[in-house]
Amino acid sequence: MNELLERLYQTESRPVLATLIRLLGDFDLAEEALHEAFAAALKQWPQSGVPDNPRAWLVSAGRFKAIDQIRRRAKFDAHLNELATQLTIEAEQAGDEEPPDIEDDQLRLIFTCCHPSLGTEAQLALTLREVCGLTTEEIARAFLTKPSTLAQRIVRAKNKIRDAGIPYEVPEARELPERLHAVLQVVYLLFNESYSASSGDTLIRTDLSREAIRLGRLLCQLLTANEARGLLALMMLHDARRAARTDDAGDLIRLEDQDRSLWHHEQIREGVALVQDALASGPAGPYCLQAAIAAVHAEAPSVAETDWGEIVGLYDLLFERMPNAVVALNRAAAIAMRDGPEAGLSQIESLLAQGNLANYHLAHAARADLYRRLGRVEDARQAYRTALALTEQGPEQRFLERQLEALTE
Repeated sequence: MNELLERLYQTESRPVLATLIRLLGDFDLAEEALHEAFAAALKQWPQSGVPDNPRAWLVSAGRFKAIDQIRRRAKFDAHLNELATQLTIEAEQAGDEEPPDIEDDQLRLIFTCCHPSLGTEAQLALTLREVCGLTTEEIARAFLTKPSTLAQRIVRAKNKIRDAGIPYEVPEARELPERLHAVLQVVYLLFNESYSASSGDTLIRTDLSREAIRLGRLLCQLLTANEARGLLALMMLHDARRAARTDDAGDLIRLEDQDRSLWHHEQIREGVALVQDALASGPAGPYCLQAAIAAVHAEAPSVAETDWGEIVGLYDLLFERMPNAVVALNRAAAIAMRDGPEAGLSQIESLLAQGNLANYHLAHAARADLYRRLGRVEDARQAYRTALALTEQGPEQRFLERQLEALTE
């Protein structure tokens, strides 16, 4: 029974919580109710047996546990007594049937956590906590924040949702583009942190990657938005290369040195199909274009056989839609592969001269690699040293140190 409930908690706790938040209108009360419902199941199911619909049973039990909690507090607040009565009537009318829109409840919760009135950091923390179920300590560890600081951020976000009366709903069609952008951005940031942690001694956070892809699948199931499919494809294609990106010691392996037989080719096929479907369905947004670039990489037998001309063309389109320095840097690296290191180096030096990438270690690492390929050893050493001083990521530091050692040898 314990193993069954543990599996149910892993698969059902987030959907059940999302529904309880909708029914109760309170994050903290819903979370207490969720845990009490599972505690009640642990006590009752060994005697009564597992119900036919465990999810509906947990929602119903959690709702009544919350009502009991509200009634205990109602001694000091008449308004709470009215709320308890209203919730009791609704619960009795619903019975033990599963709420008809329980899947939509998760979508509502995502949009609530990513409301534009909340800052990006608050959106990300709240989504990880309430939608993904990560603990405060896990989230704080992933983003190098003290658990107490992270907890305060989450509390403030919940209070803002309550005090501002932010509705627990998927926005109307006219509001969807702005709100969807925030949702996709949070999922994208989550995946980026999982794919290449900003600091620490571990390059890849598999747990965060799994959660980002799960959210991406959920969005695609519940929305028809083209960019949602593009984002899911992008994450799947990058994640498919995970096993080959580091060695047994956790150190970084460059794309050209990766064992492509370790790539997850079934996942690549699914990601490529998503990209093709998204590109055929309408105008390509930034996530679709990034996914298309990832698909070209994923389908190439080797770096030498990669269609760098197509990648440069896709970066041209991406820069039109998302004109930032990082996109320009990636485009410059692709130009170096298509036209030679001298052509790419002039682009990167021009970008660094503008100042936007002065503190971005990957820009200096890319410049160092091109200096190395051109035989400009001392320039390469200096650029590698600059990149090394700017990164806090353990595997990347060790990789850059190895590059410096190779130049010295």
